Formats: sequence, C-alpha cells, structure tokens
Amino acid sequence: MLDGLMDLAKQAMDSPWIYPVLFAGCFADVLLPVLPSDGIVITAGVFSASGKPNLILVIVVCALGAIAGDHVSYWLGTLAGGRFAKRKGKKVEHARKSINERGGLILFVARYIPGGRTVITLTMGAMGYPRAKFTAFDSLAGFIWATQWALVGYFGGEVFEKSPWKGLVLGFGIAVAVTLIVEVVRRSPARRLLETARR
Repeated sequence: MLDGLMDLAKQAMDSPWIYPVLFAGCFADVLLPVLPSDGIVITAGVFSASGKPNLILVIVVCALGAIAGDHVSYWLGTLAGGRFAKRKGKKVEHARKSINERGGLILFVARYIPGGRTVITLTMGAMGYPRAKFTAFDSLAGFIWATQWALVGYFGGEVFEKSPWKGLVLGFGIAVAVTLIVEVVRRSPARRLLETARR
C-alpha cells in the first residue's frame, strides 16, 4: 500500500501542474494556517532528488507563493489599520515598537510558529509597517524558508533514494523539531525576562 501511495505521489510530482499546486499551497498557508506549507515544500524536495520536479523551480515557486500570500495578508491588515491606529495602551505600543525595531527578524521567526505568519503579516499591515521594508524582509525570509525546506527534502530523498517515504519521514521530523525548538525558545523564562527588561 505504501509503495502504491509513493507511486501516486511520484506521478503527481511528474505532472506540469505540480508548480501551480505548489504555488497555491504556499500562498494559501497564510490565509488557512491549518494547512502548513512546510510539508508541501519538503515533499517536493524529496521527489526532486530523483529529477522531478526541478529543485530550483520548487524553491522559486514556493517562495513566490509564500511571498504573494503574505502580501495579501498584509493588505488585509491595512484594511483594519484605522482601528489599530486609534488603539492605545502598553501592549499595543510595545507591539508597535517591536515591529518597528525588529520587523525583519519577526517576519523570519514567524514562519516557524504555527499561525505566526498569519498574525504577524496582518499586524504589520494594520500597524502601517512600511510596505517597501515589508516586501524586502518578506522576500528574503520567503526565499530562505523555501530553500531550507526544499533542501531538507532533497537531501532526505538523496539519502533514501530507494525509499522516498523514509526521506519524507526524515524531512517532517526535522520540520517538527525546528518548530518545537522555536516554541521552547519563545516561551522560555529567560526570554520572557529579557522582554520584560527591554520594556
């Protein structure tokens, strides 16, 4: 049964439609965070080790899909911007200050937090983060993210050339480990203490 599923997946990866599907999956992730796109990129990377789909195209298409989705989310945030602009209070001011000072880093880290990409891109739009800076940082983060996961999949596919499902398991295991590490660091007492000191 597993071999049959792998054959079906390989046929799908050989199709020229795979690139629009990858783009759509990475685009939709920001609007529907229940469908994490890391897995799509890793899967395409695993199969690209055998020649199809093309690894470079996988990286470019997935990065562009993620960046386009982020920009739609940013734009939706700008629609609610008036309400945010009027809000006052310590939490709002702290969020505004953090985004203005560390917007690029926040955009990058948000990609590794479930639902984080959605919240951050909407918030940046709502708080009026400059569009040019958003595009520059988001493009860099998008290409780093797509390259990283495509290569994780690719090397998993290379190592387990005759058993691509093992490459998928390895890739997904690494993705889960990275997400857990980011969450542990984000929630650690030391980090909260540093954040409190900065305020």
